[in-house]
Amino acid sequence: MTNPCILIADDEPLNIELLTEWLGDAGYDIVAAHDGVETLKILEAQPFRFDAVLLDRMMPKKTGTDVLAEMKADPVLAMLPAIFQTARAAKEDVLEGLRAGALYYLCKPFDKETLLAVVGTAVEDHQRYRAVREETARTTRALGLLERGTFRFKTMIEARDLAAMIASGLPESDQIAVGLLELFLNSIEHGNLGISYEEKTFLNEHGRWQAEIERRLTLPEHNAKFVAVELTRDGDRLRIHIRDQGNGFDWRSYLDLSVERAFDSHGRGIALASSLGFDSFDYLGCGNEVVVSVLVPKEQNAPAALASV
Repeated sequence: MTNPCILIADDEPLNIELLTEWLGDAGYDIVAAHDGVETLKILEAQPFRFDAVLLDRMMPKKTGTDVLAEMKADPVLAMLPAIFQTARAAKEDVLEGLRAGALYYLCKPFDKETLLAVVGTAVEDHQRYRAVREETARTTRALGLLERGTFRFKTMIEARDLAAMIASGLPESDQIAVGLLELFLNSIEHGNLGISYEEKTFLNEHGRWQAEIERRLTLPEHNAKFVAVELTRDGDRLRIHIRDQGNGFDWRSYLDLSVERAFDSHGRGIALASSLGFDSFDYLGCGNEVVVSVLVPKEQNAPAALASV
């Protein structure tokens, strides 16, 4: 297995040297760019090489914001996580970056532990998204078509496989797969397993998030819990109802990318999911149920996932 590869875009040689040392020691392969134009040339030449871009906000020729705008306009680069490095942490500056599509932030000066926590989370997210998109591409439509389908899953792997199956054959299948995966994982970790926001911050900082999920899945109080997913086809609309067995949460503050959480290593999954191709997006009741829908053109087949299991 090859090491994750990070593109560092920074016009300060000393910054590149320090970041290369810290990330190299942690097992990452590094490629460096010294301005915005060079950054885009590298990304366009090798769009599938990188797992994250560490993007300085202020660079010559093209700023980090300019680079990010061009990445978001490219269907291949749009899902590559960009981590903004900036000394400008005022609310309006952070909002500008969030609106441009920067999901991850590092405020200068930052220490090695903070860097590794944020980069590690971005890389893990990207690798999950890549895996579910690849699975979507492999999924066939051989299961046949039904008007209603019901599913249950418990684990992260099952969540990925189901997200890929449902998304296959839908418009914008890559984005739908990633959006469903975020909602499914949220139902497992925060819903059924009760991992709080503060606990996940700690787990990310210590590289223990996945191990803790696997540990909690084996505990007697969680072993029988599952996430239920019901699909209903109504004309040209596919309705996807997701329900976990947790106590719910106040979802309202997570529907948009938050300035207050911009520098945290997580907390952006629901906002990301809500922006990825769903025609509607609604939480119900206490927050342990979410219903999304996708418009499916009449001339297009429904997804093969509409099979009862």
